[in-house]
Amino acid sequence: MGWWRDPGTVLAWLLLLHPLSSPACPAVCRCSSEGVDCSQRALREVPQSLSTNTSTLWLGYNFITVLGPSSFPSLPGLLLLSLTHNRLGLIHSQALVGLEALQELDLSDNHLTVLTPETFLPLTSLAKLNLGSNRLGGLEPGVLSALPQLQALQLQDNPWACSCSILPLWRWLNQNREKVQEKSLLLCRVPEQLNKYPIMAFGNESFRQCQETSLSVQHYITFFIIGPFSFMASIFFCTFMGSITVVYHNLRREPRFWRRPRMCRGC
Repeated sequence: MGWWRDPGTVLAWLLLLHPLSSPACPAVCRCSSEGVDCSQRALREVPQSLSTNTSTLWLGYNFITVLGPSSFPSLPGLLLLSLTHNRLGLIHSQALVGLEALQELDLSDNHLTVLTPETFLPLTSLAKLNLGSNRLGGLEPGVLSALPQLQALQLQDNPWACSCSILPLWRWLNQNREKVQEKSLLLCRVPEQLNKYPIMAFGNESFRQCQETSLSVQHYITFFIIGPFSFMASIFFCTFMGSITVVYHNLRREPRFWRRPRMCRGC
């Protein structure tokens, strides 16, 4: 039997002549079974020609400044993403959509000043987050609660503003002490009198003046009813008092014209 009549042999020859295409790998990166390494490549954006099978992606030590809503291609199997030592100052609220499998995210040594809860909502599997060495003065309420699987968090070397706005973060830190690494390095930067004061050293009494007062639905209904009524009543009162004042001044002037003429005795 000729070799061309054996299907297995024919398939082997076809594979030798036309090998299967390998997963995509950006020309500037190094790809291996361990993942994709695009570190130190002077990149200003995330490469788009990445295999959907990518499990780890290293983008550290580049010049990426913004993560927009279309920064990442579809990477459903990505488990680790490192963006350390970039110039990242802004992360769009939709930048991390499609990374639901991500378990570790490193954003350390960047220029981040603000993070919104919406940014982390897609990361339902995230277990490790590094936000150290940024420019964060605080975190919006809900940022950390948007990460239900979070087990390890790094926040050191940020210029924390220790005012009432830091209360949500302080509460979370106290309730999740075992998840916070380098707790002793969480220091206040402002106000000046609290410079280098440990955030974890605050107690409940420190935030006594910051306790929120909540209003019931009945309070809001009362405000909506009394508010317009009070406004209309004040207008009516001012108009009434103005009218009284005008009438009073007119009455004081009118008597001089109502005096009876004197009778002339010599006429």
